[in-house]
Amino acid sequence: MSWLQLIILAIIQGLTEFLPVSSSAHLILPAQILDWEDQGAMIDLMAHFGTLFAVLAYFRQDVWGVVLGFFDLLRRRLNMNSALALNLILTTPPVLMLGVVIEFSGASDALRSPLIIALAFIFFGIVLWLADIWGRQTKTTKELTWKGAIAMGLAQMLALIPGTSRSGITMTAALALGLTRSESARFSMLMSLPIIGVSGVYAMYKLASEGSGNANLSGGLMVAALSFIVAYLTIAAFMKYVPKIGMFPFMVYRVVLGAILLAWIGLT
Repeated sequence: MSWLQLIILAIIQGLTEFLPVSSSAHLILPAQILDWEDQGAMIDLMAHFGTLFAVLAYFRQDVWGVVLGFFDLLRRRLNMNSALALNLILTTPPVLMLGVVIEFSGASDALRSPLIIALAFIFFGIVLWLADIWGRQTKTTKELTWKGAIAMGLAQMLALIPGTSRSGITMTAALALGLTRSESARFSMLMSLPIIGVSGVYAMYKLASEGSGNANLSGGLMVAALSFIVAYLTIAAFMKYVPKIGMFPFMVYRVVLGAILLAWIGLT
């Protein structure tokens, strides 16, 4: 793999992991359109860990609160931290269980179809925008009930369809439940921690069993560092501007990109 390809993949991962535009689709499409070789488990692992540490760094106070809340749960103490920890725990199992089924059934390859990606871009982009304009946007994560957390966890299962966007579909659910834009984004990004962590562990397993492919350690470290920097800056910008701009620009981007992809499919 060339250094240019590694840099592009790291920037794409850092930019799209937490924006409601589907990072998985953006990582799939360049390889299919430009006929690039697969980046391999090493790059997947390093890119995921780079974005994981970006969330940990930006939301360090929230993460520390979740850690304290987890131990409070073990002691059966109910407070804001333990409620947040419980809600995050409830959101995780559905997508993990479905992800295992899809991965080991071989369905994941079928879902990487450019047609599916294009349709998911358009459909879920419009749904995100509708949730943004119709949601009450009055609640904070402190008011999120365990039922709401489960609903967001079920919505997150749809993110296994490339083009849907994990952050997009979870923010759609949060907005529909009445959370504000900033609180929807905050909880969605906290929800990403166990998912990115598990994805990184699976990439580590693939790395151990299949080897690093065409990537070496220096390339992997570069990808991790660059994806961390880009992801941190993206999170900071998104959290600052999303309360003002809403989801309309992302809907337009998704619909336009989906339409372009449909046109490309029709011409090839």
